[in-house]
Amino acid sequence: MTNSVRIIPSGDSGIIVRFGDVITEETNKKVHDLQSMLEAMQTKGISEMVPAYTDLLVLYNPSENSFIGMSDSIRKAIDTPSRAEIQNQRLIEIPTCYEDEYGTDLKEVSESTGLSIDEVIKIHSSTDYLVYMLGFTPGFSYLGGMDERIACPRKKIPRKDIPAGSVGIADKQTGIYPIESPGGWQLIGRTPLNLFDPDREEIFLCKAGDKLRFVPISKQEFELIKKEQRK
Repeated sequence: MTNSVRIIPSGDSGIIVRFGDVITEETNKKVHDLQSMLEAMQTKGISEMVPAYTDLLVLYNPSENSFIGMSDSIRKAIDTPSRAEIQNQRLIEIPTCYEDEYGTDLKEVSESTGLSIDEVIKIHSSTDYLVYMLGFTPGFSYLGGMDERIACPRKKIPRKDIPAGSVGIADKQTGIYPIESPGGWQLIGRTPLNLFDPDREEIFLCKAGDKLRFVPISKQEFELIKKEQRK
């Protein structure tokens, strides 16, 4: 299998392990399997691992291990028949209000797709999405598995300020803005959950490899959950 995997140096203390150039759940699973196996092997010198769509970035301490040593460990982990599977993959429900000011671009998405607003909401909330990776801003989840029927182009002019918790669509992807930030995604709803909290034991609500499910809620439920989050 290692013949189809590229092991690429990244600076003097990192290695990129690339499983291909096509984004699929199968390829992404190989990324997480490798991370799990390297953790199980307690590979010497690793300081951090960052999974992405098709790559795993392995950061290591050069005083504890070398590029050649790390590469050998990575090849061994890839070729081990009993590679560790992703352990305890979580399904996290994301309560989402699609009403009025929270779904400011639902009408635009509806017009672009030819579907009613209710159909867009139903389709969007009827899928379990794989968290491929986190990036862009702290805790921003790049999700896979969105139904192409609700795919919609990005905004031609990005907004300067998008509220934290906003749920958006951009082309064939959906995601959640964890903090207030600029962005060009079509906003279809908002969750009251805090996806990024540096004061929390688990800073990020979700991690790469998790599954997310959007659950429609009312404005009243949104406010109640938001109030609980502030406690």
